[in-house]
Amino acid sequence: MTSTDDQWTVRMLREELVAISQRSYQRGLVPGVSGNNSVRVPGTDTMLIKTSGSCMGDMTPEDTVHMTLGGDVLDGERRPSKEWQFHAAIYRVRRDVGAIAHLHPPYSVAFSVAGQIPPLVTAATRGHVREIGMVGLLPAGSIELAEAVEAAMSGTQARAVLMQEHGTITVGPDLRTAYYRTEYLEDNARVAILAGMAAGQLPGDLVLAHDSDPTAEGG
Repeated sequence: MTSTDDQWTVRMLREELVAISQRSYQRGLVPGVSGNNSVRVPGTDTMLIKTSGSCMGDMTPEDTVHMTLGGDVLDGERRPSKEWQFHAAIYRVRRDVGAIAHLHPPYSVAFSVAGQIPPLVTAATRGHVREIGMVGLLPAGSIELAEAVEAAMSGTQARAVLMQEHGTITVGPDLRTAYYRTEYLEDNARVAILAGMAAGQLPGDLVLAHDSDPTAEGG
């Protein structure tokens, strides 16, 4: 690509990062200034991520940071989210990942607070998310958290990870897909809780129908 092509690509990715982040906030999947979505710039070892302290609901392209996976900021004085390290770690170990959504969806986080991974109770989630991992509670922005997330994602095709008492990570080839996987993850967690209430059981004790093709709804 030419330099002009590169600039156009980065500009388009900034706009997509803003649009998906605003939707995340509007859907109630992240409060305040929490959460941070990112997208890999194709053909490079760089990414775009939300600036530190910005609210997803109010984001503009100026609230995005272009940076290398090693931590060098390419946007002057802009300061990236303190959790950039686990985003970079995922991109380094998963070449199939083009974007990451890190949000705080309440039903999914509730399961993480209980130390549980929600059962996959809907066909759609089995198809689109397929498997959910978990990492323990570690300080946000710490190298320890980045290393734990890297271990959970490395050598797997995992699409979703819960961070205990913190939030969720979903990945995909592009930002829209990564974000949609958070929606499926959260819908599944909500349905699991409601189904447990209806059956008078804990969600993990629900007896599910046999799914002969669990990836059928995954596209």
